[in-house]
Amino acid sequence: MTSYKEILRLHSLGINNSRIASGCGCSRTTVINVLQRAKDQGLSWQTVAEMSDKELSQRLFSSESAKPAYKMPNYDYIHREMAKSGVTLTLLWLEYCDQCRESGQVPYKSTQFNKYYADYVKSTKATMHIHRKPGEIMEVDWAGQTARIIDTDTGEIIQAYVFVAALPYSGYAYVEAFLSQNQESWITAHINAYRFFGGITRIMVPDNLKTGVEKVTKGEAVINKTYQEMAEHYGTAVIPCRVRAPKDKPTVEGSVGIISTWILAALRNQQFLSLRELNAAIREKLMVFLEKPFQKKNGSRATLFDEEKPFLLPLPLKPFELATWKIATVQYNYHISVETQKYSVPFEYIKQKVDVRITRNVIEVFFQGNRICSHPRLYGRSNQYSTLEAHMPPDHQKYVSWNGDRFKSWAAKIGENTSAVINLFLGSHKVEQQGYKACMALLKLADKYSVERLESACTKALSYTVQPSLKSVQAILKSGQDKLPKETPGHSSSEFGLTRGADYYSRRDGKC
Repeated sequence: MTSYKEILRLHSLGINNSRIASGCGCSRTTVINVLQRAKDQGLSWQTVAEMSDKELSQRLFSSESAKPAYKMPNYDYIHREMAKSGVTLTLLWLEYCDQCRESGQVPYKSTQFNKYYADYVKSTKATMHIHRKPGEIMEVDWAGQTARIIDTDTGEIIQAYVFVAALPYSGYAYVEAFLSQNQESWITAHINAYRFFGGITRIMVPDNLKTGVEKVTKGEAVINKTYQEMAEHYGTAVIPCRVRAPKDKPTVEGSVGIISTWILAALRNQQFLSLRELNAAIREKLMVFLEKPFQKKNGSRATLFDEEKPFLLPLPLKPFELATWKIATVQYNYHISVETQKYSVPFEYIKQKVDVRITRNVIEVFFQGNRICSHPRLYGRSNQYSTLEAHMPPDHQKYVSWNGDRFKSWAAKIGENTSAVINLFLGSHKVEQQGYKACMALLKLADKYSVERLESACTKALSYTVQPSLKSVQAILKSGQDKLPKETPGHSSSEFGLTRGADYYSRRDGKC
């Protein structure tokens, strides 16, 4: 499904319709149609940023009319004409429009006309010169040749993978080695490249590797979620090159070959004991490479980059923070588990599957693309809980509003012995809150039996043991033992009847 929000976002970055169509996996006619409808309704990226794609689709296309039939141009003829001096696509499109009007047919707009011509060029293996604009594109890829470092403990040779980013206009490049081609290395390489260039291009052109692009079909390119997040953070667009089409990113392909010869081959006989040493040597060789004069024109990549740099977008205040995603199910206790730690979610989402975004410092929870809560990330012992009161059902919220002082104050109004039992409940746990449930249950007994009977039952329970339980107080009230008269001196009573007291056995007259 076409993402209309992404079309408006890329348009707000000043990216042309052709690039937007390529990045969103749709035709340029669709892009133009969406932008025109958004303009008619006064919609912009700023006004639709909080909408879902479904809501935006309903706003833009509440009633679709039948699409007219367009006349397909003769691209064999157009391609032959393009080989002639002074002939441009714009001129040929105007001639095509005149022919359609004469025959009463509907012509394609220039953007669609140009797109079909590009598709024709691709299908016939024809080539065309691509004009580059300063600060527009950054092409990225992994070099095919690897570097090596030596493990200081085992002496084993470890492969290091080389990331290359190049700016087509100037040929200025960034190179860095990593121990893996995983997503963390891929994202870190982009962040470091932007820092090295001191700015951001409007478009990124990666190859179709899994760390950047999840799926590429004829009509759609699905960008990896973390990679898309990074692009949005830096205000750029990811437009993958076509599958098995290195000509879509010729600058980085050429830079990879040059760098493999100029840098990696030159370092082949050196031994490096750490990735830091290797990257320091690569950086030194890279700077020499960038200052090296061109053979067939004046200047160098560095001097051309000085012209290009003012056209780069500014860096954000903070670099992108790498995040990972997982799917979790909200449990009946309205918490989710993330790496053995528990985080609360609004209770309305119990048993729903949610998307969890995990960064070094924050846990964010999303449902159907909307963020529903966030927590500071917990570290340390397992099964810690981060619970927000607003996420609890109403009856649970009432419970957590109680605290130890409030229970003590309530018990003091009932009596001295009730207060003593409450203090015992609160002090018998490592965490005071663990005793709240027993305290609440004990004090609620006053509603069922009366304040006087509860005080009497607590007195009776304390006479039996120094640490009475809630069950013992409940048993006394239920059996009515709190109503029995106080024992006479010399005798004691129990739930089993009267027993002889200590005075009975202390008599010295010898009588039984």
